[in-house]
Formats: sequence, C-alpha cells, structure tokens
Amino acid sequence: MLLRGGAFSACNAAADVSGKCRFPGVIRLPRPESLHVASVATGEPMSKPQEPSCHPSLADRLRLGSLNEDGLSYKEKFIVRCYEVGINKTATVETIANLLQEVGCNHAQYVGFSTDGFATTLSMRKYHLIWVTARMHIEIYKYPAWSDVVEIETWCQSEGRIGTRRDWILKDYSTGEVIGRATSKWVMMNQDTRRLQKVTDEVRDEYLVYCPKSLRLAFPEENNASLKKIAKLDDPADHSKVGLVPRRADLDMNQHVNNVTYIGWVLESMPQEIIDSHELQTITLDYRRECQQDDVVDSLTSSEPAIGDMVSGHRTNGTPVAAARDENDRLQFLHLLRLSNDGSEINRGRTEWRKKPAKR
Repeated sequence: MLLRGGAFSACNAAADVSGKCRFPGVIRLPRPESLHVASVATGEPMSKPQEPSCHPSLADRLRLGSLNEDGLSYKEKFIVRCYEVGINKTATVETIANLLQEVGCNHAQYVGFSTDGFATTLSMRKYHLIWVTARMHIEIYKYPAWSDVVEIETWCQSEGRIGTRRDWILKDYSTGEVIGRATSKWVMMNQDTRRLQKVTDEVRDEYLVYCPKSLRLAFPEENNASLKKIAKLDDPADHSKVGLVPRRADLDMNQHVNNVTYIGWVLESMPQEIIDSHELQTITLDYRRECQQDDVVDSLTSSEPAIGDMVSGHRTNGTPVAAARDENDRLQFLHLLRLSNDGSEINRGRTEWRKKPAKR
C-alpha cells in the first residue's frame, strides 16, 4: 500500500540533536540525562554536544510550555478561545486536533527541530524526507469550555523500523483531571518521489535522544480502541455528503489538505439527529493518500453493526442496520472519504458517540 502524505503537517516528528543552533530564536538545550549518548545502531559515541548558544525567542518566552525535568516530554497550557467553541458551547474536536498539532510542533521547535514547518532533522533534510501520518486516534472524555485552561503533555517514540509515534495526554489545568488522550503513528516519505521509506539509523539516532527510554503509551490498556482495525465501509452507505471541495485555507505548509480538514469532512456525513443528541467521544482515522486543492471528495458514513448482524452494511434480511451500541450505550459509526471522480480511498475512520451531558 502506498501511503500519500497529507495528514497532520509533519511538525509532529522528532528532533535534530546537533549542538549548534541553526535557527535564530530557537532554544538549544543540552541533551537530557547524559551528555554522551551511544549510537543506537553501532554503540559508538555520538558527536559531543555543545552548550546552548542561543537566546529564547519572543514566542518561546511568551509560550506557556516547556520540557519536563527529564527532557523527554513537553507540556504546554492553552486557554480555550471563543472562536474555538462550537454549538455545544465547548471546544470542537477540530479545536482539540489543532491543539494537538500545535503542541507537537512546539515540542519539536523547543528541542531544536527545523522551524521551516516540517520539523525535520539534518539527515531528513539532506535526503528530502518528511513525516506523514498513518493513523490518528483521539479520545475526549470531557470537552473544555470557553476560557477553560487545558494542559497537554506530548512525547514521541520509535515505532518499529518504518516510523514513529507521538502520544498526548490532555488535562483540565484547574483540577488535574485527565479529559482526553491521543496517539498517532507516523511513517517517513520521500518528499520528491512521494514514496515511503524506512527510518534509517542515521535519522533514528538524531531523535531517539529526546524519546522516553522505556515504552510509554497514552493508551497502555490491553486491546484498547486505538489498536482496533477499521473495516472498509462498502456502498451503499447509510449517509453521505458528496462534492466536498478543499478551500485554500485548508492547505497546509506541504501544499496539501491538512489533517483537521479530514476530521471535518468525516463529520459532514453524520446524521443531524446524532449531532443533536450525542457528542463525539472517540475518533480513529487511517490515512491512505493525500488530497490536493483541486480534488473533489465524497464523505460516507454507516452505522457500525454488531458482530453477526450485517452483510455489507445491512442486516441479513436486507434492512438497514441501526447504529451499534456498546455496553455504555455509545453509538458507533464507520466512515470513508474518497475521491469523487474515481472512488480512490483517501481516509477511513471510526467514531464513537455518547449522549450529550446536561447543559452547562
């Protein structure tokens, strides 16, 4: 399967560990834990790090974020603004996704990544490599309201030979309550050929120094929802919204449609009665190909049936499947984004919805 770029802009990748500060205004931090880190591939000492040589930029001084004491994760606080709140008088899922992207980008810049929008290491820029999202999974247990303060912690880790992962934990800053979690998987792509490429030892050595030394997961539970495969939604879908066209504002720094736009497109085909009575708790997206400015997209949604209750989206007697409900009375749906002209799959998704709480 050839994955095309297009999800989160690749700001959320890992770090360049050169001791030099190549970009004005970027904080150059000493390596955490040890100043002499062995190469993962060879066991040989890496080049000796230098002391910080740059002063914090104005943005760094004003930003409410910093590395944790061990230097292996990053936390930042955000105030929910009025224009980030939707019809439920709480932050939208698009707002949450944007904040995840923002804190990932800020983490990358804080440790000295490229500030050109791609957050790439020296080796990645040398070989014209970028990170693209393969999967994104977000769970929101409580949506923050206007003027609430959210603290988000993020970290990245190696994910096999072909990619990395980035995780997040969201908290209500006033209470310390965990209000959401998220995880993502990334793969490396050649920016010129648009083909996937294995993560080389050279690149891995550059960013592993900023990763937790033992596996740390936002979703440590066995068989958690972030691991669940997404079945392909077959026609005819229960609900659809066709002819969606990217706006100029939907394009990111890679000149293709940004990840948050995909989330909005997925939700466009949700039935209005569900939007009125429920709120999104979980969304999982698998990215198949990038979407360009001139593409026209169809959004399809069907209820996810209970096991043994469906054949191609319908009951065995041919009648449509009612929305599947889990033991907590949550509704579950499958989603598909595809190109209108040839039906090529852009993105497949899965969502879970819970009853809306009493009005705040």
